[in-house]
Amino acid sequence: MSNAPATNNDARPQDSKRTEVLDAIGTKWSKFSKQELSDLKTNDELVTQVVAKYGVEKVAAQRDVDALMNGRNLTA
Repeated sequence: MSNAPATNNDARPQDSKRTEVLDAIGTKWSKFSKQELSDLKTNDELVTQVVAKYGVEKVAAQRDVDALMNGRNLTA
């Protein structure tokens, strides 16, 4: 039994979830570059970017983002 301090392995599942979310966003909205996806910090930023890139109304973008994210957040 070891009393070694916890490693950064705890962060990996969180990184994996973020990668999964970013992949889903990239699949739905293919106009986003990998860099643009990695720069996203919040769902609100995503809505703003969808409006800008696709020329849709904010209400429609919010609905689509909410549906895709399904309760997930980019910050998580």
